[in-house]
Amino acid sequence: MSRQELRVFTTDGVCCTPIVAEALSGNAATDLARGFKALGDPVRLRLLSLIAARAGGEVCVCELTDAFTLTGPTISHHLKVLREAGLVECERRATWVYYRVVPARLAALSRLLDVSTVALST
Repeated sequence: MSRQELRVFTTDGVCCTPIVAEALSGNAATDLARGFKALGDPVRLRLLSLIAARAGGEVCVCELTDAFTLTGPTISHHLKVLREAGLVECERRATWVYYRVVPARLAALSRLLDVSTVALST
């Protein structure tokens, strides 16, 4: 597999390869860290899981709020962090907001840590 095939892109279009193949640039590390930091909270990780697991690909915020014992404003804050990290996007329809994952962003985070495509020397 060539180095070109191993490249992943961050949300700002910066190209990087899995960390076992090549060191990240400062810009790529900053951008990707935003996504990992957002996933470092159990509530946000669960929210992302609930959204990603939904058949049809999107979930109404009303359903997400009902899945937790947290207040609506707290859930909104966590969803905002996920949005700002580029992991989810939303669309307002009348009084409700519907959330869906951003597959390319999740794939970039996943590929960054994927060591299966790189031969490691022992």
